[in-house]
Amino acid sequence: MSLPHHSVLHPLAKALLIRHAMRPQRALSKVGLGLALSMAVAAQVQAQEWTLDIPAQSLNSALQALAKQTDTQLLYSPEDIGGLRSTAVKGRHDLQSSLRVLLQGTGLRYQIDGNTVTVTGAAAGDGQVELSATNVNSVGLGATTEGTGSYTTGSTNTATKMNLSIRETPQSVSVITRQRMDDQQLNSVTDVLNQTPGITMSQDGGLRYNIYSRGSAINTYQLDGVTTTQENQTRNMPSTLLDMTLYDRVEVVRGATGLMTGAGEPGGVVNLIRKRPTREFQSHIQGSVGSWDFYRSEADVSGPLNDDGSVRGRLVAAKQKNGSFRDWYKQDKDILYGVLEADLSDSTLVRFGVDYQKFKGTGSPGVPLLFTNGKQTDFSRSTSSGARWMYDELETTNYFMAAEHKFANDWQLKLAANYMDSDRENYNGSYQTSSGRAWINEETGAARMLRYNAVAEQTQRGLDLTLQGPFSLFGRTHEFITGFNYQDYKNDHTGYDIGVTSVNFYEWDNYLPRPTETGEIGEIFNIKSRQRGSYAAFKFNIMDDLNVIVGARTSDYDYNYYYAPQYTSMHERGEVTPYAGITYDLTPEQSVYASYTDIFKPQSQRNRSGAILEPVVGSNYEVGWKGEFYGGRLNANTALFLIKRDNLAVQDGDAIVDGTLDESAYKAAKGTETKGIDMEISGEVLPGWQVQAGYSHARTEDADGVRQLTQLSMDTFRFWNTYRLPGDWNKLTVGGGVSWNSSTSLYFSSLNARATQDDYSVASVMARYQVTDKLAATLNLNNIFDEKYYSGIGGSVGHYGDPRNATMNLRYDF
Repeated sequence: MSLPHHSVLHPLAKALLIRHAMRPQRALSKVGLGLALSMAVAAQVQAQEWTLDIPAQSLNSALQALAKQTDTQLLYSPEDIGGLRSTAVKGRHDLQSSLRVLLQGTGLRYQIDGNTVTVTGAAAGDGQVELSATNVNSVGLGATTEGTGSYTTGSTNTATKMNLSIRETPQSVSVITRQRMDDQQLNSVTDVLNQTPGITMSQDGGLRYNIYSRGSAINTYQLDGVTTTQENQTRNMPSTLLDMTLYDRVEVVRGATGLMTGAGEPGGVVNLIRKRPTREFQSHIQGSVGSWDFYRSEADVSGPLNDDGSVRGRLVAAKQKNGSFRDWYKQDKDILYGVLEADLSDSTLVRFGVDYQKFKGTGSPGVPLLFTNGKQTDFSRSTSSGARWMYDELETTNYFMAAEHKFANDWQLKLAANYMDSDRENYNGSYQTSSGRAWINEETGAARMLRYNAVAEQTQRGLDLTLQGPFSLFGRTHEFITGFNYQDYKNDHTGYDIGVTSVNFYEWDNYLPRPTETGEIGEIFNIKSRQRGSYAAFKFNIMDDLNVIVGARTSDYDYNYYYAPQYTSMHERGEVTPYAGITYDLTPEQSVYASYTDIFKPQSQRNRSGAILEPVVGSNYEVGWKGEFYGGRLNANTALFLIKRDNLAVQDGDAIVDGTLDESAYKAAKGTETKGIDMEISGEVLPGWQVQAGYSHARTEDADGVRQLTQLSMDTFRFWNTYRLPGDWNKLTVGGGVSWNSSTSLYFSSLNARATQDDYSVASVMARYQVTDKLAATLNLNNIFDEKYYSGIGGSVGHYGDPRNATMNLRYDF
């Protein structure tokens, strides 16, 4: 039986509490006692469990929320907790485990005595628990990463749709959490992927980012698990321009994911999971200023919309304007996100929302790679290849919904849908970027410039329906999942007044005559695709330490491509994609695994005559080891993989497609193999020390043993860590890391020459100071050694990475 909660204690009750706390053997080191309380007299309070939802916030507020939700009295000194922030506590916890999570990384200790908890910053005395790495073994993270302060997650389902830990998933999975994004100020999806282990990137033209893993392009992006389509030919590619302010985390599965996503490259899938409304009120505003006139502001408010919290909402807005170290190049972004979530009953939840982003890039960031004589260029990093008036603007809106229903015996049905509308307008005047060619003369500076207007309209719809749950067989409990997903994609592109002119690149000063506003139509191509598939998979618990996942998918695929005046269509029916994975637990913390799946991917590349290449087919094999330590707060893994493919599109020398101005022709390569290794560690190594590091090696060869995709780094290393200082310095968090990429090169067939990029490393550091309970200041210094390098090469241009720069961020939590 508990006493009513009062905001002010009865004087006698206050005196008794102070007397209890001041007993010599349990005295606090400070004189003033802060009281966060909700009175309780339950004798077995430590054994009781509660369903808790306490967001990360000031430690004072978090302790009060814990006292209220557990009906427990808490004693602490205001001086001990001043300026500290808590870790979020969500899910079922007893009092001890909730305190371990809440206080993690603060350096504080706690003591439980019946229904009274004493929190102190003093050295641990008799009966007190000092927080250390071993103290959180029983504490597990959930899927949501916001507010946890962690660099890993406790659950992921991108690879199999089953809610498994990273260790239980028989594929390589990397997660970039909300805390990691905040610490390093990773504000765009390309920023995130540049820091993700095993991911490499090239850039072909201003806003066309090509993401690769294991020697294959990643063109499969998911929003809350709903698959979207991306074709880079029209450059209407909203998935690689997404702003990260509205996402909780990014899950990247490396390797083929055909069971759940259907047709796709074996590189992997990128799943962006949006922030969801919270049951407790939380909000913050933040602003950033940085080098080259960088200005960014964000606001995020979330919480219940009725008394019992059964209806919740969240609103996120952001605005960014920035210049660049490049001449005449700048960016402008507007982001708005709103979502409503409601519990229709104890077992049914629905969610509706919309997100909007407008992105405008003015100018062009690339520079020519080679001169017409085959010599490599060496321009200043401030050089840009676009006219002053040139711009590329994309406006994207996503409408989405989700519904979840829980049946008896832990069975659940989930439905998610997404509708995307994306419009692109391009007013172009820039250096011609045809693959395998150079268009600038070293002696005269004469360079070919491409001018045109273009518009592209894209719409796509996606739906994902799953039913899953446990079942019993031969005295053991197993899991079953079945589902259906559907996606269609339409992209119409029209180019006006296409033409080529010449300038003296050394003297043009980014001036170029504009193309006419109403020129003749020079280019039309339309792409339509549709895919639908059904899948089923079983997770058999063969023994306590042996699990097997087997499943299959059948897919129908339609692809229609029109490039005036040619029309090509492709239809595949009943394409079966099998999947098998096995995990074996060596110990409660370590396991080994193996997995296999088929590869099937229709492609849009064309040969010299204009015909679409046959779909890529092949197999993906992977074996590895995984470790999960400190109750899942630290994950580690090593994977070996082999990918076999036929019909891989490789550039056909300097040939162009018949009837086009500069579209490079491709041919289908047989017997292509990619071999490599992925290694990663992520999470809390020691109290307050978060780490994410990974090394990857991937080499792609054709049937003759000749290396392919030389424009991508064969070896990469990613490292980032932060440490929250203990004791009197616990308001300060410091961090840093390095990103290393091995050498790359791009072959220019018409010149029989190569543009090369040597190995390079980019090091960065950060520091955050918790000024008050609610205000924090973060300073990020990037590329501290001012390394000059190409962050991407593609087509016939290179894109210099950012020189040394700094960003200051102020965040206020309400």
